[in-house]
Amino acid sequence: MTQRLILVDGSSYLFRAYHALPPLTNSKGLNTGAAKGVIGMIRKLMADYEGDQVVVVFDAKGPTFRNEIYADYKANRPPMPEELREQIAPIHSTIRAMGLPLVCVEGVEADDVIGTLSLEASRTGREVVISTGDKDMAQLVDEHVTLINTMNNTAMDRAGVIEKFGVPPELIIDLLALMGDKVDNIPGVAGVGEKSATALLQHLGGVSSIYEQLSAVAALPIRGAKSVANKLEMAREAAELSYTLATIKTDCDLGLEAEDLISRAPDTEALVALFRELEFKTWLEALLTGNDGATDLAAPTDEGGAPEVCRASDAIAVTTIVDQTTLDEWLSRLSTATLFAFDTETTSLNYMIAEVVGVSFALEAGAAAYVPLAHDYPGAPDQLDRQQVLDRLRPILEDESVGKVGQHLKYDANVLANHDITLRGIREDTMLESYVLDSTSSRHDLDTLALSHLNQSTISFEEVAGKGAKQLTFNQVPIEQAAPYAAEDAEVTWRLHAVLSDRLHQVESLSSLYRELEIPLVPVLSRIERNGALVCRDTLASHSQELGQRMLALEANAHELAG
Repeated sequence: MTQRLILVDGSSYLFRAYHALPPLTNSKGLNTGAAKGVIGMIRKLMADYEGDQVVVVFDAKGPTFRNEIYADYKANRPPMPEELREQIAPIHSTIRAMGLPLVCVEGVEADDVIGTLSLEASRTGREVVISTGDKDMAQLVDEHVTLINTMNNTAMDRAGVIEKFGVPPELIIDLLALMGDKVDNIPGVAGVGEKSATALLQHLGGVSSIYEQLSAVAALPIRGAKSVANKLEMAREAAELSYTLATIKTDCDLGLEAEDLISRAPDTEALVALFRELEFKTWLEALLTGNDGATDLAAPTDEGGAPEVCRASDAIAVTTIVDQTTLDEWLSRLSTATLFAFDTETTSLNYMIAEVVGVSFALEAGAAAYVPLAHDYPGAPDQLDRQQVLDRLRPILEDESVGKVGQHLKYDANVLANHDITLRGIREDTMLESYVLDSTSSRHDLDTLALSHLNQSTISFEEVAGKGAKQLTFNQVPIEQAAPYAAEDAEVTWRLHAVLSDRLHQVESLSSLYRELEIPLVPVLSRIERNGALVCRDTLASHSQELGQRMLALEANAHELAG
């Protein structure tokens, strides 16, 4: 099978990481937040497209041919912040040390390099994936070229372009030529917005076709069609200029040989030095232990002597609590614990209607308990009374001095609130620990984290409840299957916390963010989600008036600009 060509819009990654992630610095004061974000996204991409050819493209320094055509091209953009500029060199060095081809071509933009490489590959029938957040790239989509957005994990083929923009890829340039692009300071046709531009293209075709049929514009079912025709006539030169500026070149002389685009073996020594300098301790640890994948959340392989993935449940002693004596023993242990892992099993993922089916606990690695409370299926055995058990748990769950660790405890807090229990003592949350450590990742679920950090697979919900239309709700799952699943959740959470907490403590800024912001917000957000937030009517009215006046001023300015 031919390798797919994965083209990474490094410049897009750079700015998105800078604006999306909190500012980070190492102990020497060097800014590292954008670098961490960019490298993290590339590592994630390499894991998702393992075995494919990855090429990273950045804008080169200096002006491009577009600046020669239109001096005001991108003139509205502020200078690159110095704290971002200083991270470019270590980002480039890291990418090269990872063994990936890095391409910068003077005189053209990264878009043009990607366009040229994309077309060359597509013409041979090779599948191309462009990783970017830039809407301009939609013009490159064809039967072999797809766009992916790593920030929201969406892919866009031809149908996706039509769904998002209302026009096919071959009319994206025309759309930009008419509506302009404020980000790049492409003028477009003054007074023609996205809706009008889309309607024009849908009815008359591309820009050249529209100008050939200008007399037909006034009759189109477009708001203010007659004035649109006049605006088009007055802005003919601006539309032609905008078309040229918006067109991604696909015929650049890149000066590259085929071998320039081939990945090399990673330079581990260089990566170690870079990660030490940038203080990316998690990745450094993975390199030094020989357990480095393309991303923190990629499962380790068995290459280089890494251990095989094993089943977490195989090493857990599960206690299913169905009698008062065993319950008393566990409640006694929980009430005196400094910290215990806790999880609820419920009837629904919607916390507003979810009811508790059972609860699980863990106080140490290798052992956990499950208390079935509301399993309801033919032949289900007797279970302890749910209300009585919850009443006995209430003092422990509401005791601030007894710490709880969980995976997404905000959900559990909301579910318990349905039973008039206020969860207190929320000390740790493995989902939040993972998020703070790797905010660019889209996966922080327990199954993924167990595989990544413990090298263990977990029992999936589908294994016990089935799939699709016949999937059971958890109260319908037989207790003998539910108990190992639920107990595993608590026990794995306990062990995950030990690993993730240790990594957090290695980065003081992240540890502070987690401890001082994320954890305290859990009960606050839980209450807001359930009850809403009180708003001062007078303050709201004042803001409303202020914003209303500002909107009127902006509207008047818009009308003036539109003529």
